[in-house]
Amino acid sequence: MKPEFCDLHTHSTFSDGSLTPSELVLLAKKEGVGAVALTDHNTGKGLPEFMEAGAREGVVTVPGCEFTTEYDGKELHIVGLFFPEESWPEIEDYVELMSIAKQKSNRQLIESLRAAGYDVTYEEAQAMTDARAFNRAHVGRLLRDKGYVSSVQEAFQKILGEDCGFYTPPKRLNALTTIRFIVMYGGVPVLAHPYQKQTHEELVRFLPEAKEAGLAGLESHYTTFTPEETKALEKLAERFGLKNSGGSDFHGSAKPDIALGKGKGDLFVPLSFYEDLRPKKSGEDQK
Repeated sequence: MKPEFCDLHTHSTFSDGSLTPSELVLLAKKEGVGAVALTDHNTGKGLPEFMEAGAREGVVTVPGCEFTTEYDGKELHIVGLFFPEESWPEIEDYVELMSIAKQKSNRQLIESLRAAGYDVTYEEAQAMTDARAFNRAHVGRLLRDKGYVSSVQEAFQKILGEDCGFYTPPKRLNALTTIRFIVMYGGVPVLAHPYQKQTHEELVRFLPEAKEAGLAGLESHYTTFTPEETKALEKLAERFGLKNSGGSDFHGSAKPDIALGKGKGDLFVPLSFYEDLRPKKSGEDQK
């Protein structure tokens, strides 16, 4: 029987996940996921391996990217789905300046930690990912592995949070500009985990502008959302003429309590979300 659920938000070793793109595909096949998207942070470098593995294993794969952006002084994540292959290099070009700023921020973070007595190096953190630049999650793992904290979560709470004095966030991409970029290069822009970054009131202010810029959907189904939050987001999607999306935000062993396609156990993202968001080819039934 055809699988009836999908997962449109996952990560691989090309950002801060623990599985390679090929391993992610194999897990999706094992778990019976009807369609799976790779949405690594600010890079599409894992997409060739991911899509090749999908074709080889008979798994429906969606090429994507999760962009770290900013709106009204607050960090927002925008997921681009269904990027055509010819546009994958454009992702790297678009995030180039942010990547440079990220690397500078990373060096400042490591220098600050070392000055405070933490035995960590830039090279050790960079070795933990295939991405061009590591992020705080990788530094958190390094601190955990060296015994300074018991978990990555504790590292963020006590050392790596923006209010802890060690980390200075790099300049981020503009959210509305990023939405327009995704549309321009054939992708489908979706607002990731809305309530994780914005209040309901902030969402109501943001969505009209985002919709005008080309936002197609929002993640109403997400690992940490309560049934009440999901219902509220579904109503917001209907109110602003947006499609529903959803995903686990799977990271593998980096977030061991989150399972692919199932989140913490009760996540269910209908396969119809994939079908609704998927761009239709010319002449294809668009009902």
